Amino acid sequence: MTSSSVQSAGGSASPFAHCERRGFTLIELILVMALLTIVISLTAPKLSRFFHGRTLDSEARRLLALTRSGQSRAVSEGVPMDLWVDAGQGTFGLEAEPSYETSDPKAVDFTLDSGLQLEVVNKTVVAPANTMNRGRQASIASTPRVNLVHASLPTIRFLPDGSISESSPQMLHLTSGDGGSLWLAQSRDALNYEIRNTDK
Repeated sequence: MTSSSVQSAGGSASPFAHCERRGFTLIELILVMALLTIVISLTAPKLSRFFHGRTLDSEARRLLALTRSGQSRAVSEGVPMDLWVDAGQGTFGLEAEPSYETSDPKAVDFTLDSGLQLEVVNKTVVAPANTMNRGRQASIASTPRVNLVHASLPTIRFLPDGSISESSPQMLHLTSGDGGSLWLAQSRDALNYEIRNTDK
């Protein structure tokens, strides 16, 4: 047996003899977990508000895109388009005017994201259906509705000439549970809708 093998067998000259195993103690692990809990509890409300704000913004943009789609379809197809809103159920959708088209294969409907509410605000005074004023627009606006499902719901009507019916709501108000608020309102020239942070 050589001298080097004797030293290895004795263990005194082994290169791993001076290494000590070092790990985390239970107290260190508890302190790290406590710090992580504190950091998460401080940042969670801010993250929640951030994600709710993103949801509110994306829902408002989806409504805005639907108004543009309705206006575009009304012009291209020559048929009035209805963007109906069911605030109670949290649903909304777009379809061709039922009195012109019995069924619309391109009709779409959406459900609001949970935690959001939609309110319809109509600041205009609409004339009764039996009075005729402002010519063609009033007569089109008073056309009887055929669709019984959405007949009693507030509806934004886009006419074939690209205009918005006078009976359409001026604003849609989107709110979230944490106090966030956005408005989808008619522009000042009443030719389309736009997103606003306030009702003015």
